[in-house]
Formats: sequence, structure tokens, C-alpha cells
Amino acid sequence: QLQASGGGLVQVGGSLRLSCTASDRTFYNGAMGWFRQAPGKDREFVAVFRWREYYGESVKGRFTISRDNAKNTVYLQMNSLKSEDTAVYYCVAGNRVIVSTLTRETAYDVWGQGTLVTVSS
Repeated sequence: QLQASGGGLVQVGGSLRLSCTASDRTFYNGAMGWFRQAPGKDREFVAVFRWREYYGESVKGRFTISRDNAKNTVYLQMNSLKSEDTAVYYCVAGNRVIVSTLTRETAYDVWGQGTLVTVSS
């Protein structure tokens, strides 16, 4: 239902763009965004598009989330990557997400399979 792609290996300071396509327009019309999980750490909110863009503190100013309505796709442009950005990135979607809950994992009904981003120094 959510197909994520675009992960890979990149050097510190480099850029990557992740994509997430929703097979069902219903998901796309709700909130769509990204969480990530680094090795040995809890999942962390990264960014979501819900009426507008919202970002986690650790990625503000470096990551940009955008949408392509014709393709039911959201993108995460990641610039100035740091080693601490290394994680599995999960695409998420939810139709009941409100502003007070958008950083919570439990707010999202659908999760993609995850794509690995490795930032090497």
C-alpha cells in the first residue's frame, strides 16, 4: 500500500531523495510522511505533510518533504546529511492524524517496508 524507495549509501554532507507512493488515494489524501529508526534507538518522527509540512527538530533546515498529487507520491529531500541520519526510514500514512498527534507512531495506520539510508564519514 505504501512503496518507499531511494535509500542508499551517501557520504557525510551529501544528499538523497526518498520517495513514497501510495497505492490508494485515500492514504495519500490524509497525512503522509516519514519516521526513522537508527540502530539501537527508538523510532523517531522525521517529517509529515498534513495540510502543510511538519519536521522533527533534528532535521529542520536540512530535509524537505514535498508532494506530487498526480503520482500519489511524497518525497523527502535530505541534504547536508550527517552520520546520525543513518537509519531505516519508514513511510507512513494516516487519515486521522491531527496536529497534536502527528509525531506519534500510533497516529499512523499504514507503514511502508522501510528503506535504509547509510551516511558514511
